Amino acid sequence: MPRETDVAIRGEMIRLGQFLKLAGVVDAGGEAKELLARAVVTVNGAPEARRGRQLHAGDIVEVEGRQWRVTLSER
Repeated sequence: MPRETDVAIRGEMIRLGQFLKLAGVVDAGGEAKELLARAVVTVNGAPEARRGRQLHAGDIVEVEGRQWRVTLSER
C-alpha cells in the first residue's frame, strides 16, 4: 500500500485541480485536466475526473500509485 504524503491547505476545502498543483503533481491547470482525462486519479479510492471536485481535510488523492492526504494548515 502506498504511503501518503500530507499536503496542508489554508481553507476548509480546495478544488482537486488546485490541489494537484499544490502537491506538485502538475505544474498547470491544463496538465491537471489532461491527467484527470486519463482516468488515473482517485479520491478516497473512487475514480475522479472533475477538476472542481471539492477536497476536505482527511481526503486521500492517489495518482498512479502515489498518495497525498489533505490536511489543514496550522496557519
